[in-house]
Amino acid sequence: MTTATTAGLTRTLSAEYRGRLMSLAHEVNFSSGIRLFDEGGRADHFWIIQSGTVALDMRVPGRRPVAFETLGASELLGWSWLFPPHVWQFGAETVGPVRAHEFDAEAVRRMCADDHATGHAVALWVGGVVAGRLQAARTRLLDLYAPYGSGSRG
Repeated sequence: MTTATTAGLTRTLSAEYRGRLMSLAHEVNFSSGIRLFDEGGRADHFWIIQSGTVALDMRVPGRRPVAFETLGASELLGWSWLFPPHVWQFGAETVGPVRAHEFDAEAVRRMCADDHATGHAVALWVGGVVAGRLQAARTRLLDLYAPYGSGSRG
């Protein structure tokens, strides 16, 4: 596991749980412009990015998917695998070459079900990622749509 990868996991997962999770990982490499998943598809894998950038996007009727966030080194790519019905809420495409740790979602869910302490730790980690992204999206929306000087950030 690289230092960048451990940086993203150490904030929430102890060495014990991190080790259990990483025991299920294998390294993958993607070229630029690879579509990793589409909104509405089955969420059966997730990744921790080691290097490179991935753009998250969403469908807009009558247009190509619109990118709204980019993820880089040490970040979790994909959280829909943890929450039923295990369907991607967004799409993702590599912006340049990407190296990542890939996880089979079913294997991780099975490990979490078999070991409740690990499952709890993984759920808190993923939940923290989702909460952070929700807060970042909220801030971006305020920057775009709040009237200047409205005091809406207080």
